Amino acid sequence: MSHKAIIFDLDGTLLDTLEDLALSVNAVLRSEGYNEHPVDKYRYFVGDGIEKLVERAFSKQGEQRKIDLQAMVKAVKEEYGRRWSNNTRPYPGVKELLVFLEEKQISKAIFSNKPHEFALLTVDTLLPEWNFVEIFGIGPGMPRKPDPHGALQIAEKLALNPREIIYLGDTATDMETAVAGGFYPVGALWGFRTAEELLASGARSLAQKPLDVADFFRR
Repeated sequence: MSHKAIIFDLDGTLLDTLEDLALSVNAVLRSEGYNEHPVDKYRYFVGDGIEKLVERAFSKQGEQRKIDLQAMVKAVKEEYGRRWSNNTRPYPGVKELLVFLEEKQISKAIFSNKPHEFALLTVDTLLPEWNFVEIFGIGPGMPRKPDPHGALQIAEKLALNPREIIYLGDTATDMETAVAGGFYPVGALWGFRTAEELLASGARSLAQKPLDVADFFRR
């Protein structure tokens, strides 16, 4: 079956957000008297929503203190709101891929575990030239991945069978989302995780760089 549309993950797939996320959480850790984590450690903290990010960052400490998770999530959101644009940029090749998709009139959408308001803000600010048929982050009524609810809503809006849609992401959660919804799972190797993780989680194909994804629409 030929591919007729694509759904993107956001963080680690379209945008390199790692440093701003890490520094935001580290600022809260520091203010609470905890040790900060190296930025690279956050590759394995992110991907499953902000609550899981905060939970993982606080739990990976030598001492275990009970935290008010929701208060820490609120604090991280406030920090991230102040610094999200300091270092975040589209990955090299992303804009070229988006140009190709628009030239070929291939529909594209975003389904992310990022809070919905930040998903909209980052895309509107950093990828303003391109039209996405839908941008879904996590909020009321939108369960986080690997629940495929958001992706299936996009497929319904496009009037396409999920098998006709590529789901491109960089984590196990993304591949599990694609498999659960019946989409074609493609792993983004320029993101936060490894080829081994992506393949073990259901990736049918891997893309070394963004423009490699164009090849799926040339076949």
